[in-house]
Amino acid sequence: MSTSFDVIVIGAGPGGYIAAIRAAQLGFNVACIDEWKNAAGGPAPGGTCTNVGCIPSKALLQSSENFEQAGKHFGEHGISLSNLKMDVATMIGRKDAVVKQNNDGILYLFKKNKVTFFHGRGSFARAVDGGYKIAVAGDKPATLVGKQIIVATGSSARALPGAPFDEQSILSNDGALAIGAVPRRLGLIGSGVIGLEMGSVWRRLGSEVTVLEALPTFLGAVDEQIAKEARKAFDKQGLKIELGVKVGEVKAGKKGVTVSYANAKDEAQTLEVDKLIVSIGRVPNTTGLNAEAVGLKLGERGDVLVDDDCRTNLPGVWAVGDVVRGPMLAHKAEEEGVAVAERIAGQHGHVDFNLVPWVIYTHPEIAWVGQTEQQLKAADVKYRAGTFPFMANGRARALGDTTGMVKFLADAASDEILGVHIVGPQASELIAEACVAMAFRASSEDIARICHAHPSLSESTKEAALAVDKRTLNF
Repeated sequence: MSTSFDVIVIGAGPGGYIAAIRAAQLGFNVACIDEWKNAAGGPAPGGTCTNVGCIPSKALLQSSENFEQAGKHFGEHGISLSNLKMDVATMIGRKDAVVKQNNDGILYLFKKNKVTFFHGRGSFARAVDGGYKIAVAGDKPATLVGKQIIVATGSSARALPGAPFDEQSILSNDGALAIGAVPRRLGLIGSGVIGLEMGSVWRRLGSEVTVLEALPTFLGAVDEQIAKEARKAFDKQGLKIELGVKVGEVKAGKKGVTVSYANAKDEAQTLEVDKLIVSIGRVPNTTGLNAEAVGLKLGERGDVLVDDDCRTNLPGVWAVGDVVRGPMLAHKAEEEGVAVAERIAGQHGHVDFNLVPWVIYTHPEIAWVGQTEQQLKAADVKYRAGTFPFMANGRARALGDTTGMVKFLADAASDEILGVHIVGPQASELIAEACVAMAFRASSEDIARICHAHPSLSESTKEAALAVDKRTLNF
């Protein structure tokens, strides 16, 4: 016996649970399947983002930043502390509590929107008249039939060849979020978002952190001027970053991990650490989906092949988020989930990849949207640039956090904003103004003419827009 639904969503990460909720809002009878379990074995919807990604990493970043502020900067405010220490178990416990709050919040939203939740692994069984049969494997096996299927199974950390994750010595993002004590020496392979964020957490708490990056440039996807500013800040903080390395053998033993590698000069080197975090990208989760049972086409990476509207090769089957092409970002997945639900309803869902913001939650934070200066040069686009440093911003001075800048790139002829790049305090929040402006195809002059509150960090956005026309007022 099976249960029929208008829409079945496989996966309850940001793309999946949002797609399920939006489909239910549009009047469909919706089921969502997810296999994540909490420590007690209960459901833990939210995917990688909520359980071992975005949310827990931000909780640890906040805790470690508080610790560093107390130890290094409270004195500037006249606040004296003695015997400062970090209870790592309490920090991890707080992180776990934050994760559970988000898990429970999603379950509440399912109930509120009348989405039927199934706890287990969803997979294709076979095509049936008017839809597809979906099997749910778990403590309570079930068989469902859906007219429309949305695959939102996310991604997993990519392991180094010959060095699988044991989550004790060689760690993925999962193990990096559950380290029980501050390692004296911490190694990271990969200087992407996860690597830099986790490196920042444990450096603040006292680890000696070394980052090994294969690429010859630091943060190659970031605007070059912004990346250089960030690199200066990280160097000053004590993050040791080596670029252009070739990682060789990785050995895990009782005393830690030994990494053999060649540096940029092709000289043989050895790095010995207590823990090694590997952050070299992610791979789509399609193992166990049983795509072959219905003829669902997958790419060479194991990703589900889709068109611009997230349609697969099968009628009535869609896919969103990390399991398809495009940036592996939670908010990109959410936008695709909403768009697909609306397309199923006959509406015109919309996602513009050029307006998807990127954020690295280090200190200073790094955020950007649109095109970088190097991309514009490569495309031979004529542009004007304007920058404004946080050291000239009154609110940043009051915060005691003046590292970084805001940078605008605008079309030389039309003045339309082509990209905004920020390194500095609260960049993750400031970038939203740029997203809104670019969505409405605003010019830098538009931002320059809008009144911003004083004193605020957002004044730096206005000043950078003014700088495009070389008329900053405070620098």
